[in-house]
Amino acid sequence: MVIVGLNHRSAPIEVRESVAIEHAYLRDALTRLQSYPSIEESVILSTCNRVEVVVAASESGRACDDISGFLAAQKSQRNGASLDEHTYSYQGADAVRHLFRVAASLDSMVVGEPQILGQLKAHYDAAHQAGSVGTILHRLFHRSFSVAKRVRSETGIGSGAVSVSSVAVDLAKRIFDRFDDKTVMLIGAGKMGDLMARHLQSHGVRSLMVTNRTFERAVELAERIHGSPIRFEDFPQYLKMADLVIGCAGAPDILVHAHQVEKVLRERKQKAMFFIDIGDRRNFDAKINDLDNVYLYNIDDLKSVAEENLQGRSNEASKAENIVQDEVQSFVRWVGSLEQAPTITALRQRFDDIRRREIEKSLGGSLKDLSEPQRAALEDMTSAMINKMLHGPIAQLKNNQGDDDEATLYVAALKKLFDLDGK
Repeated sequence: MVIVGLNHRSAPIEVRESVAIEHAYLRDALTRLQSYPSIEESVILSTCNRVEVVVAASESGRACDDISGFLAAQKSQRNGASLDEHTYSYQGADAVRHLFRVAASLDSMVVGEPQILGQLKAHYDAAHQAGSVGTILHRLFHRSFSVAKRVRSETGIGSGAVSVSSVAVDLAKRIFDRFDDKTVMLIGAGKMGDLMARHLQSHGVRSLMVTNRTFERAVELAERIHGSPIRFEDFPQYLKMADLVIGCAGAPDILVHAHQVEKVLRERKQKAMFFIDIGDRRNFDAKINDLDNVYLYNIDDLKSVAEENLQGRSNEASKAENIVQDEVQSFVRWVGSLEQAPTITALRQRFDDIRRREIEKSLGGSLKDLSEPQRAALEDMTSAMINKMLHGPIAQLKNNQGDDDEATLYVAALKKLFDLDGK
């Protein structure tokens, strides 16, 4: 196994972009990759945070060089920087470990994020459809999916939201049991408000109001998120309709005061409200949090919760690393069994050929008068002798599948002692 690539730690985004491969072009890219004689099987993983080429190859060093050449040829001419200083490579067990860590999101920018597993499956499926996946990578990728599932189920690495928008939704879920009947008001038409609104929509929010000092910007954002624009001077009278109010305006002054919310609550008959203040300056009066049935979180509150959750995930990462290590050893043993199988088959064939030649020689000479039952008994006896003689060496060979160096030594010794090359 060989992996060559670059990720968010080894290369800036402009370099990653220069070698990124759009999903629609993966088949063509895999066809070019498979034209290298050193590459037997291949999968390309290309996301916003990484571009990696995973291959099965009998000559690892040559495969590394070929993949580097493939990535260099792929690189956009718009970026003239060399790839060498940004790429890394893994071989053998190290390559297996890296892929398992990627699948388990231990190598992600945000440890524990679940998106990488879906991306890994999509790129494996593309390679499978392109015909570039064989026995080794099929087993490797499906094993990586199992490792990711095991890590997620046996550790707390995926627990706790770690982005501001997801933390806000998690907190809102503690107040509202459903979102499809809730109304959201965005005060400010900035990117954070847009992101927050879309995150809430993905959790079921259907009704959105957007207001902004420049009404045209409110209209633009409302159209993008399928919301309703409201003129800025009118938004206070619409507050009573909002279950969630998101403040993301760059205003120098407080936009919503506690006494306004107190009045709104009376109009809402004390129905709960959730305020999220993510503006550069505070949009909402801090005293709002003193009111009953009102929950106010500012950007510092949300970041603090996100950082605590992220720290919790880091604490779980060591448990996940132990799981990955167990799975790497298991996979390496399986690969070892594939490499040793031809030697074991050749060894058995070698001994059986000798046995048959000697039986035929004996049956043509001193044992020519044996009856059919006696000949069958002779076959059984000699076969049993061969099996018992080979049991020890073969068992020893299989027991060393997890030790690459020792297993290679045993295979080489058997080939030399019994002249098995080419058998």
